[in-house]
Amino acid sequence: MRLDPLLLAALPVVLFSVIVHECAHGLMALWCGDTTARDRGRLTLNPLPHIDPIGSILLPAVLLLTHAPFLFGWAKPVPINWANLRRPKDDAVKVALAGPASNLLLALLFAVLVRVAPGSGFWSPLQTMAVGGVVWNCALALFNLIPIPPLDGSWVIMRFLSMRHIIALQQFRLVGFALIIVLLNTPMFHGLFTVPLQALVKAMLRMFGTPVGAGAL
Repeated sequence: MRLDPLLLAALPVVLFSVIVHECAHGLMALWCGDTTARDRGRLTLNPLPHIDPIGSILLPAVLLLTHAPFLFGWAKPVPINWANLRRPKDDAVKVALAGPASNLLLALLFAVLVRVAPGSGFWSPLQTMAVGGVVWNCALALFNLIPIPPLDGSWVIMRFLSMRHIIALQQFRLVGFALIIVLLNTPMFHGLFTVPLQALVKAMLRMFGTPVGAGAL
């Protein structure tokens, strides 16, 4: 079975990136007054407290080995007590957006690594992994901004809703998860999602003078 090297490089990158994503939620919550994630030992890059056996290992591995058209996974969400936030409605949006923001920052760091890593020789796989880091972190940031519960983008919408509608939207979470799976298997969604993803990846690489088109997407 022949595996795409970019996908192979993506597996550890995606695991690391979703862990940073969750830590960012916890750090922002701490900054806004909630210490729950810190108290439960979740503000760490050690993968063990964050790994979800299905979402972090089994599902991504199966998708990778079966040449699925997408790679999908998750870490255990960091525990947050929204009642502890100083300004719950505003701070909830900050906590939600901290995750995608951390992925954009990681994408920038990986873009720097693409620029400095050798394109051939013993260390050339480092460049392949860095390209994967740019692509998958841009994808994680954009995907999590989709306003469907439980994705982070839904919290931006909830900021402008009444409590009655927020409760109703939260009850939509299981249906929302099913809708996300359907979207991931829809060719039209892939086409629509690829356009901003390609633009963002190219912008990240060009920011550091890296030629675009070397198999980034």
